[in-house]
Amino acid sequence: MGRLGSQVTQVELLPNILPREDKEFSSMVQMQLETEGVNVLTGHKAESVVDEGTGHALKVVDGEGAEKLIPFDRLVVAVGRKANTTGFGLEELGVALNPNGTVSVDDYLRTNFSNIYAIGDAAGPYQFTHTASHMAWYASVNALFGLFRKFKVDYSVIPWATFCSPEVARVGLNEQDARAQEIPYEVSTYNVADLDRAITDEEAHGLVKVLTVPGKDKILGVTIAAEHAGELIGEFTLAMKHEIGLNKILGTIHIYPTFMEMNKFAASEWRKSHKPEWALVIAEKFHRWRRGKPAKGIARET
Repeated sequence: MGRLGSQVTQVELLPNILPREDKEFSSMVQMQLETEGVNVLTGHKAESVVDEGTGHALKVVDGEGAEKLIPFDRLVVAVGRKANTTGFGLEELGVALNPNGTVSVDDYLRTNFSNIYAIGDAAGPYQFTHTASHMAWYASVNALFGLFRKFKVDYSVIPWATFCSPEVARVGLNEQDARAQEIPYEVSTYNVADLDRAITDEEAHGLVKVLTVPGKDKILGVTIAAEHAGELIGEFTLAMKHEIGLNKILGTIHIYPTFMEMNKFAASEWRKSHKPEWALVIAEKFHRWRRGKPAKGIARET
């Protein structure tokens, strides 16, 4: 709406506008919004709408209790959504619901009735269209062939994206998740400002951040902030799903110049920080010896 000419104020109760992502990614998106003229108020609580006679205003309160009135023509309230599971006869059948209103399902997506399955937002836990599609395969196969073999739905590697500017996409753990779960990790980053394609397209901003097992190239999670991040995260999603490490991503040819190269360069940053120093010392001594040795067929002057 700001790009279309409206004066926009975004009010956020939490200290970051992307609370599930690491702080640097939230700050990156907020900075871009502010650069484009959006007034972002983090740490502010929306309390009430006030009729000022000539129009309406939103009363907000900051963390120190100071009040502020923000005049507006239109108010958009974005507080999330809940599963729409009422009015379909589930109550009459006795289909069990969770406290949050979603349909209760087991690992095979069956309700408490073995012939009734539920997927997507109605069942949770992820409110993504691509997750609903993923669940649909399991529910369909289990419903059709469960008498012979059943498959537990796999939530081990779920990617998602926030379609802001720049896009922010993630799969697996970020730093705040890893710290909360007390999982040890190492961090490798690549600055998109160095990517030739991003420079050419005047989109040279963003970051690739990879968490790995200490001392190994096994990927624990990746966050990308960049144009087309929703597409770029796919390579890391595949790698995590099939336990492909950063060394194999680094060894894969990526077309130049593309945004996809940033994945390879992020893997290269990991490789640089894990280069075998002992081998480099041996290589240096070997090549110093070769430089001092005369080539075959050429006599050295005395």
